Amino acid sequence: MQLLPAIDLRDGKCVRLRQGDYAQETIFSNDPVAMAQRWADSGGDILHLVDLDGAKAGHPVNHEVVRKIVRAVDIPCELGGGIRDDAGIELLLDDVGVDRLIIGTQALKQPEWFRDVVQRYPDRVALGLDARDSMVATEGWLDVSEVSAPELAGQYVGLPLAAVIYTNIANDGMMQGVDEGTIEDMRALADLGLPVIASGGVTTLDDLRRLAAVSREQPKLTGAIIGRALYEGTIRLDEAAKEIKKIACKDE
Repeated sequence: MQLLPAIDLRDGKCVRLRQGDYAQETIFSNDPVAMAQRWADSGGDILHLVDLDGAKAGHPVNHEVVRKIVRAVDIPCELGGGIRDDAGIELLLDDVGVDRLIIGTQALKQPEWFRDVVQRYPDRVALGLDARDSMVATEGWLDVSEVSAPELAGQYVGLPLAAVIYTNIANDGMMQGVDEGTIEDMRALADLGLPVIASGGVTTLDDLRRLAAVSREQPKLTGAIIGRALYEGTIRLDEAAKEIKKIACKDE
């Protein structure tokens, strides 16, 4: 199971929100590039970047900061937030140089376009499923739809998706752990044959051990995103990386 340290960008700074609420922001660093290097050096497998300004604006905003991060680290970078047209995709994949993109809003609102994008960029596009009570939220989490996460994901089974990134908004940034309902949702997504990355609520090493146990039973659970826990210090990335490797070695 891969570990994906998260860097959320707003006004060029590294921040964290609670439950996706822009009014509940904590600034953790004015130097996101240095933060990215720290997580890359501490054992992160993939950097999970989020353009919070982009998610709200509907187009990439912090791409110049992202460009600096991509150049500064030697691990893959994925980016989500405000990616809603071909121009944004070409800018971020071909110009800025991120390894893969996360698209959520347009997967719900323009499914044919999303299918076309995934087929044009095989294994470079992830489906971002942000959910509240299992229902998909869009527009930077500002709107909640009447479509469930498994229902939306089911439309894209068989496409060359890089991953499905499932975030329970209620848990995100709350430091309360990963609840059973979230795990059940992720199992349902993995049972569709889709590679799933867990996001939201990862607070302690026990949360990661629990997810690793699920991953052993269902190998399609391929990774976990760690956000506020890294910044608050309840998880040390180097220790988490060692723990996951230890569990993997036991399996072998």
